Amino acid sequence: MESITIQKSDVESIIAKYNHSRGGLIGVLEEVQALYSYLPGEALEIIADQTEHTLVDIFGVATFYKSFSLKPRGKHLCSICMGTACHVRGGPIIEEEFQRQLGIKAGETTADKEITSETVNCLGACALGPIVVVDGHYFSNVNTADVKKIIRKTRKGLDKISIKGDERIFPIKISCSRCNHSLMDPKYPIDDYPSIKVTMSFGRKHGWLRLTSLYGSYNTESEYSIPEDEVLNFFCPHCHGELIGASHCPECSTVMVSMLIQGGGILQVCPREGCRGHLLDV
Repeated sequence: MESITIQKSDVESIIAKYNHSRGGLIGVLEEVQALYSYLPGEALEIIADQTEHTLVDIFGVATFYKSFSLKPRGKHLCSICMGTACHVRGGPIIEEEFQRQLGIKAGETTADKEITSETVNCLGACALGPIVVVDGHYFSNVNTADVKKIIRKTRKGLDKISIKGDERIFPIKISCSRCNHSLMDPKYPIDDYPSIKVTMSFGRKHGWLRLTSLYGSYNTESEYSIPEDEVLNFFCPHCHGELIGASHCPECSTVMVSMLIQGGGILQVCPREGCRGHLLDV
């Protein structure tokens, strides 16, 4: 049974916003999850009934991306890797320690609704295992003594990271979440890697913006000087669709920008100038 009341009109307005656009299903699901904190079954049935997607297809997308959940989640999501490399390096022991410290099992949420803990098959950083990811922040070579510190940092607010010498920073390749066209620009490197090229606007200004493709770095370059705290609008330079997501920034609560990771996954970044909020689902 649904634990909350689903307003059909709210779901329908979200569907109408994407107007059957290519890749629009992910945007619809993001907004529905932002509205209810998860993807209620009744809402998914409404989406299936009013789009060309079958319920099977919708569930396939909802279960493929770890950023989606079919049951309510807490404010913070803690993912413990149980892939082969992390498993043999002590992943199960780390997961047991999180259970003990939080008082919940994998897949459950703390009573205060602050932290949801889950296990995942692989986080793509096998050489650094055991790996734990909290709200997009990677913690490598985790031992049982680190668990309490990670939980404390999560509740207080995760510390910022530096680009130099930090193994949690790695390159990714990005595509438009609407037309799936690559946004990578090898002719304009940032941090010695191809940049992510988008179009941005704020106020009456409209121009180019390039982001670093190193996840964990915050370096950007733009056509215009952007005032601190200005919230930008992001657009694909190919299809010109707005790259707006539905999740809210864990740092400032601004609606985040959503882009696709080539090979599978979603990158979400905060469009507020100066904010370092970001989320990664691989």
